[in-house]
Amino acid sequence: MTTSANAPLSVQDFELLFDELKNWGRWGPDDELGTLNFLGPAEVIAACKLVTQGRRVPLSRRLDTSSGPDNQRPALHYMTRMAERAGSEPTFYMDFFGTDYHGKSVSHIDALCHVAYKGVLYNGRRGDETVNSTGSSFAPISALASGVAARGVLLDAPRARRVDWLEPPCALGSEDLGEIASALGVELRRGDVVLVRTGHVRRRQALGPWDPDLSSAGLASSSLRLLADCQVALLGGDGDNDAHPSPVPEIDHPVHILAMNAMGMCLLDNLDLEALSAACEEAGTFEFLLTVAPLIIPGGTGSPVNPIAIL
Repeated sequence: MTTSANAPLSVQDFELLFDELKNWGRWGPDDELGTLNFLGPAEVIAACKLVTQGRRVPLSRRLDTSSGPDNQRPALHYMTRMAERAGSEPTFYMDFFGTDYHGKSVSHIDALCHVAYKGVLYNGRRGDETVNSTGSSFAPISALASGVAARGVLLDAPRARRVDWLEPPCALGSEDLGEIASALGVELRRGDVVLVRTGHVRRRQALGPWDPDLSSAGLASSSLRLLADCQVALLGGDGDNDAHPSPVPEIDHPVHILAMNAMGMCLLDNLDLEALSAACEEAGTFEFLLTVAPLIIPGGTGSPVNPIAIL
């Protein structure tokens, strides 16, 4: 298999694809879960049965407090209390952290209120009537308070293609994802969480940071057709899921728009899938139980998160 180009897509064809994928009203006018409706009790129970080793693999990047081309708003972390008090026991050490987590550095989950297209959120809600300075009244991250426990599938593109990483720019379409799944011996099912590894983290470790908005490997717009056909519940990747530069004129993040606005699919951005890649190769399987527990932030547009894969 060769590197896949992010083929140009006209705005008109993008609009047609948006309408093709649109799930507005599918689960009612007030639905805030979108494709997570595909993840029912039966799917959760089946996912739990995948655990055979009890091996846990964290999928979050470390919190990065250093500025760089891919971290223009570094996280803050500092101590707020040292053991300065004498007398009564115990003494306490305390710290603070803060992060503007949407971007290219922090592992996070996007809520469905995060992205508006033409001023409209998922399910046809107007952004200017839904989101204000206190947060969102529709589909905030707190709608996912019960978390996610699902069958996770790692589509490990570099391992399937026998390369260290996918060299940017590179975009994986539906056919590419199908070939990768076949090479790894997995199939996508209803209620899955699909994680796409491009080798972003490994490339950064080897070559240093770069601005992913200018060039990065990720998904092509056509990839959403396969995810829709398979009734995938949640999508994640080791970048921001979009391939850059965008193939659609004047649209920067077409995968974000198609997934979140049209389909109602939350996204996991900026994961570290390197340890999971090695663990899956060692275990001889690319399916596992995946848990995702966002912070319960009323009105929040997303949350930092550390998903855990359990093999």
